Amino acid sequence: MRVIVIVLDGVGIGALPDAALYNDAGANTLVNCAQAAGGLYLPNLERLGLGNIAQIQGVKKVPHALAAFGKMAEASVGKDTITGHWEIAGLKLTQSFPLYPDGFPPQIIEAFTQAVGKKGVLWNKTASGTDIIRDWGEEHFKTGLPIVYTSADSVFQIAAHIEVTPLDELYAMCRAARNILTGEYRIGRVIARPFGGFPGAFERVPGRMDFAVPPPEPTLLDKLQAAGHVTVGIGKIGDIFANTGLTQIIHTNDNREGIEQTLAALDGFSADFIFTNLVDLDTLYGHRNDVAGFAQALSDFDQGLGRILAALEREDILVITADHGCDPTTPGTDHTREHVPLLVFGGMIIGGVNLGTRQTYSDLGQTIAEAFKIDKLPNGESFWPQISKGYQGVQSWF
Repeated sequence: MRVIVIVLDGVGIGALPDAALYNDAGANTLVNCAQAAGGLYLPNLERLGLGNIAQIQGVKKVPHALAAFGKMAEASVGKDTITGHWEIAGLKLTQSFPLYPDGFPPQIIEAFTQAVGKKGVLWNKTASGTDIIRDWGEEHFKTGLPIVYTSADSVFQIAAHIEVTPLDELYAMCRAARNILTGEYRIGRVIARPFGGFPGAFERVPGRMDFAVPPPEPTLLDKLQAAGHVTVGIGKIGDIFANTGLTQIIHTNDNREGIEQTLAALDGFSADFIFTNLVDLDTLYGHRNDVAGFAQALSDFDQGLGRILAALEREDILVITADHGCDPTTPGTDHTREHVPLLVFGGMIIGGVNLGTRQTYSDLGQTIAEAFKIDKLPNGESFWPQISKGYQGVQSWF
C-alpha cells in the first residue's frame, strides 16, 4: 500500500463559521472562482466527486463518485500554510504565529543586520513580492542591502538579486534570521526570495526556499518514518516540516514539476507515503487576485491528475485536499479561513462515501495512521472504517 496526498495550496471550499474573525466572511475559493470565471472544466476531479462537496459552476454532482468525498474544517487558529499542513499531520495549534503588519521591531532588525554583516535593510514593511522588487530592486542593486518584508502571513521574507547576493549567501541570511526569530518572535517561516533582471524589468527567479519553525511534537511523518516507512516530500513539504520525518525531499519550481516529480515517485522508487504541495494556485494566482490564472491552474492540475490516476496501482490510495483558502475574488490578497476539500480514491477505498464535514484536518492524518497500522496521532478521528473495503469485506480492486 502507498498513500499519496496532494495538497492544492490555497484551494478552499467555503468559509469556516469563524471566518468573520479573520475578515473572511463569504470566502469560497472554488465556488467564487468558478462563478467569476464562467465555470470550471475539471473532468477528472468531477468524476472523483468534487462537485458532490459543493455547487461549483461547471463541475457536476455525479451519482456514482469514484472517491469518498467531503470537506474538512480547520481546528487550529490561523490560516497559514504551516498551520494547515501540520494539522493534516496530526497537530493542533492553539496559538497563532506572530504577525508584523507594521514591520519588524528594531531589536530584530538590529540583531539580523549584525548577524549578516550589513549596515541596514530596505523597506521592512508589508509588501507584495512582485511590487517590492520593482520598487526597491534598484536601490538594493546600488547598496547591496537586503530587502526585508512581510505579509499578512507570519513570514520574514528576504529578497535579493542573484548577481548582488548569490543564493548561498541569501540562504545563509535566512538561516541567521531563523536563529533570531524564536520565543515571542517565533515567525512561522523565513523565506528566501531571489530575483534577477535589471531596473524596470526585475523578476523572481527559481531558488525560493522556506525555513520553517520545526513542529513542536512528532507528526504523522515522524511516526511513519519511525515505523520503517519511506516518506517523500515534494514541493514545499520539506520546508514546511523543517526537513523532519522525511526520507527524501524533492524541491520543485512550479505545479508542473510537482506533478512530474509525483509521477516519478510513483514509478521510480519504493515510497510508502508521498506528500506533495502544489503552490502555484496560492502564490501565483490567489494572492494576486488572478481569477483566470487560478481557473487555468486548476484545469492544468486536472489534466495532470489524469496521468496520476493512470499511474496508480491497485492498493494505492490517492488523497486530494488543501491547506487553507486563498480566494482570488476577495478584495484582499491574504489567505482565507475556509474549509478544504477532501477526496480519497483507490482500489482499497469505497467510492461515493459522503464523509460530511470533518471537524479537523487531522482526521485525514489519523485515517492514514490507521491505514498504515501505526501509533495514533494526538488529534483527529479516523474515517478509515467508513471507506476501507477491508473493513466492509469487499475485494480490493478498481
